[in-house]
Amino acid sequence: MAQDTVTGIRLRSVYLPLKTPISDAKVLTGRQKPMTEIAILFCEVETSDGHRGLGISYSKRAGGPGQFAHACEIAPSLLGEDPSDIAKAWDKLAWAGASVGRSGLAVQAIGAFDVALWDLKAKRAGLSLAKLLGAQRDSVRCYNTSGGFLHTPLEELLVNTDRSREKGIGGIKLKVGQPDWALDIERVSRVREHLGEAFPLMVDANQQWDRPTAMRMGRIFEQFNLIWIEEPLDCYDAAGHASLAAALDTPIATGEMLTSVSEHWDFIRQNGADFLMPDAPRVGGITPYLKVATLAEFAGMTIAPHFSMELHIHLAAAMQREPWVEHFEWLEPLFNERLELKDGRMLVPTRPGLGISLSEQALTWTRELAGFGSLS
Repeated sequence: MAQDTVTGIRLRSVYLPLKTPISDAKVLTGRQKPMTEIAILFCEVETSDGHRGLGISYSKRAGGPGQFAHACEIAPSLLGEDPSDIAKAWDKLAWAGASVGRSGLAVQAIGAFDVALWDLKAKRAGLSLAKLLGAQRDSVRCYNTSGGFLHTPLEELLVNTDRSREKGIGGIKLKVGQPDWALDIERVSRVREHLGEAFPLMVDANQQWDRPTAMRMGRIFEQFNLIWIEEPLDCYDAAGHASLAAALDTPIATGEMLTSVSEHWDFIRQNGADFLMPDAPRVGGITPYLKVATLAEFAGMTIAPHFSMELHIHLAAAMQREPWVEHFEWLEPLFNERLELKDGRMLVPTRPGLGISLSEQALTWTRELAGFGSLS
């Protein structure tokens, strides 16, 4: 029997418009502008035996054109490879662009190829990706972020929390990190009162505090029984996060901005988080994500993957320790399928692979398209 090989690759750069410009602490401190769209990199892989896989990566605010350009440069390296040899394929793609490094934009471009190969492998086996990886559960607890951004007025914030609970979402995350600390305290206090003492509540400072401020705010926030305080410090300050994790009763969460296994390892070895939040597309795909997750679990950390719930629901289902998945409905218009929620949990899809397919709307939002090899 002839070996199955990658015969065709299609790359698609899709720009997803957001209904409302999004602001977090980075906007209020002048470091970034409000986010109005997300650049999505889709990779479609085809093989000589007729198998297909769909992969995804993304970039916010900037980097989309560069990510697409780098993906186009390295894509030919995958042609002719056995799609089952995913780790080998990852290394080959990494070496194809090694001069620009093994983190950041270069690795995020590889993520789309890697996810596509895992999707293909699961489809060929007739299994969901979660089952292929070895699922521990058929649903995962989830929390909502999209209703808690800083541009949202307080009263609307309370309405959004009610809507999230009515949908079946099991936790609420609020953005904090405003220049005026009192506003953060007021918003968290009001939402905690509104939700009651037992309902899971998280906050996210988006790297906007220095070490003294983070410690002071962490101690004030102890009274609110939070699941975690997310990114209180700069995303590379492993030692600072470790100090907070050791000093506070409230758990510390971070990791979403890290883009390599080695960057995550720096936090893991220093006990820099209670909840580690790797993002599979940002870290280079499922292959490196699984390495991060294994290291984190051995260190006693809980995984709470960032964004991309359509992908991360499968990875979270395979974690030994009960994870949290972030519910963001932003990407839903890109796909024909929807994830189901029930009793505070997200149900793991049973469809083969990731269980998603591109919608007509995604095709409409495509700005750049490139093909390599033979495509059907």
